[in-house]
Amino acid sequence: MRLLIFAFSLLVIQSFAQDGKISGKVIDAQSGVALGFASIRILKQADSSFVAGNITDESGKFSINTGFGKFIAEIEYMGFESLRTSPILVTAENSKVDLGEIRLISSSKTLDEVVIQAEKSSMELSLDKRVFNVGKDLANAGGSASQILVNIPSVTVDPDGAVKLRGSSNVRILIDGKPSGLVSFKGGAGLNSLQASMVDRVEIITNPSARYEAEGMAGIINIILKKDSKKGLNGSFQIITGIPANYGASANINYRHKKVNFFINYALTYDKTPYRGDLYQEVYDGDKTYILDQTNSGHVIGFNNNIRGGLDFYFSEKSILTASYMLSRADGKRLTENIYNDYLNSKLNPVGRIVRNQDEDEIEPLSEYVLSWKRQFERKGHEINAQFRYLDHWENSYQLFTQNGKLADGVVDQVNTFVQNAINDEFEKQFLFQLDYVQPFSKDGKVELGARSSLRNMVNDYVVSDQDEMGNWAPIARLDNLFTYQENISAVYGIVGNKSKRVSYQAGVRTEWTDVTTKLEKTKEVNPRNYVNFFPSAHLTYSLEKENSLQLSYSRRIRRPVYNDLSPFMTVSDSRNFFSGNPNLNPEYSDVFEVGHLKNFEQGSLTSSVYYRNSQHTIDRIRVVDEFGFSSTLPQNLNGEKAYGIEFTSNYSPYKWWKMDFNFNLFHANIDGSNIDERYVRETNSWFTRLTSRFNLPKNLDLQLRANYNAPQNTAQGSMKAIYFFDFALKKDIWNRKGTINFNVLDILNSRWSRTISEGATFYTEGNRQFRRRQFNLTLSYRLRQ
Repeated sequence: MRLLIFAFSLLVIQSFAQDGKISGKVIDAQSGVALGFASIRILKQADSSFVAGNITDESGKFSINTGFGKFIAEIEYMGFESLRTSPILVTAENSKVDLGEIRLISSSKTLDEVVIQAEKSSMELSLDKRVFNVGKDLANAGGSASQILVNIPSVTVDPDGAVKLRGSSNVRILIDGKPSGLVSFKGGAGLNSLQASMVDRVEIITNPSARYEAEGMAGIINIILKKDSKKGLNGSFQIITGIPANYGASANINYRHKKVNFFINYALTYDKTPYRGDLYQEVYDGDKTYILDQTNSGHVIGFNNNIRGGLDFYFSEKSILTASYMLSRADGKRLTENIYNDYLNSKLNPVGRIVRNQDEDEIEPLSEYVLSWKRQFERKGHEINAQFRYLDHWENSYQLFTQNGKLADGVVDQVNTFVQNAINDEFEKQFLFQLDYVQPFSKDGKVELGARSSLRNMVNDYVVSDQDEMGNWAPIARLDNLFTYQENISAVYGIVGNKSKRVSYQAGVRTEWTDVTTKLEKTKEVNPRNYVNFFPSAHLTYSLEKENSLQLSYSRRIRRPVYNDLSPFMTVSDSRNFFSGNPNLNPEYSDVFEVGHLKNFEQGSLTSSVYYRNSQHTIDRIRVVDEFGFSSTLPQNLNGEKAYGIEFTSNYSPYKWWKMDFNFNLFHANIDGSNIDERYVRETNSWFTRLTSRFNLPKNLDLQLRANYNAPQNTAQGSMKAIYFFDFALKKDIWNRKGTINFNVLDILNSRWSRTISEGATFYTEGNRQFRRRQFNLTLSYRLRQ
């Protein structure tokens, strides 16, 4: 740990120069809306050489340290005409120059005559969060929102769809800043039904303030969907084809006329995803060793429809009412074959062979209604935001299982030859109300207050039945029940922040009341959970010379057991390996500390962080295997986990034709699961890295290469082996840059396998899974007045 802190300190030691500062705020000249993440460059007046640079924050503000002299500020923002200020004189007597509001004029009036060459960076870095513009990453074309996350620094996505941030799966996924039904039932894997063409950008917040809900140990991933507000008609259209089968089409259209802005997004996809895996297991019982050699293969056929539409009504440019509706429907068919070969003591002594086939049909419709209002007052930064959201979500699954067994001598194994079905109906309704208020004071100070209330009801009707010789279905009593989940979470928060010279601070506290009740209706098992928690947060930022900034932050976080964590229903698609939730699970808490450094320079930027996370009652999935070789995996509370690490993220352009994005994370974790098993006290040192290079070639060609590597990592019960894969993409602009052809190959070497080892007192299990094979995609896009 000391070595990491020392190495980090070397990065931020800077020589102090003469004090001088240029600040201001960038806004839309027409609407007065702040333009966050606009590019600011300070140049010497004499020769236009680069002095310093930065980007505006979310409120459009910037503050750049300079020496003394005569300068010019150059401001750029996509979709707006660039602006150069008149000369700026910074002297000892006038060391802090405030340019006030800098108004940029929309370039939409001239889109028919000229082509806007400026583009957003694929990655925009700041101390409190990182923003990734989806359209700038060529590997995202033709994919899903889950595949987008694969390409984002700090984020890893397991082959089975589980999302991790800085190596932790305890991450909160939001869509447009709020919870979504797309991730209610299936977590991060549910993002496979959301097409990448509907996503504008992704925000990564590793240490959120009290403004955000406290859910998510490692932080928040916020997926922002597309919506524009430029005057007139504009939009984009896309068609996709791929191997294995991946066909789709999408349209994103906006039309603004006077006080009304209409927007609509539609995406349709059909895909066929093959998968495969194998498992080797030994179970020890005295002098006997029972060996299982299992293989599985299959594919999922998905047919997904997503439509999202709405309107913004401008009472004035400072008062906007937005109403939107999203309808999503995912239809799927899954065909899987599991083959079990059993042996006693040695593979030379076979016992029998079982083949189990699964045929599943699934329907999953989702409706979301959103009504929001934003009001800005005369004083800059003084505003109020209110939002109401209603979610109606259900899923129906019918599975048919046909199992045939034979003993080693070829005789039919009657015990393991049967037919079953499973019917699973899940329903969810959620109401969410949120109110946020910001009141400025003094020059840079502000107070934020807010309240949030969420009501969520979920019902799961589940039954597994055996078929008798007459073809009649008989429910299995222990697998026939009705599970209800009722959740009521309310919160209030307060934040105060200010700035004095080089130092800015923000401190806040959030209080959340949680009332969760689960019930198994047929067996009358009720499990109520009620608790109140306080979640403080603090951020302290110090601006160094030469475009360097340091930030120290702290927040307390929670991971509540949610529906899938608590549901006791057991999956039966695999007759040897069962997965379920745990109704007795308790919340996990974490204290997160982070020191971050941001360096902006002419050819890019670099963020580096040292972080420490102390978690109590850690939730982890534990595998238990009985004497017959049947395994059950369910979440349990471990004593805790302490983790620390260092992370570097950078975008760099060594030449105008070459852009690079780089991410490296090295971490250490101490895992204490001794309350489950004394052997589950483990240490791990691991790292992951991602490097993307994009080359601008002649004739409007772009080439992109990406390498990913996740090092081996120990877990409470065993280990995860290394994962590595490579992606390739080639893009060509056509039709006077109004169209684009994109060809990409994901996982060029077909090497993206999840490989795990689990061990217990009486068993050893090694598993390999590949949920998505190498993918080829060809995408054609057309932009209308964009």
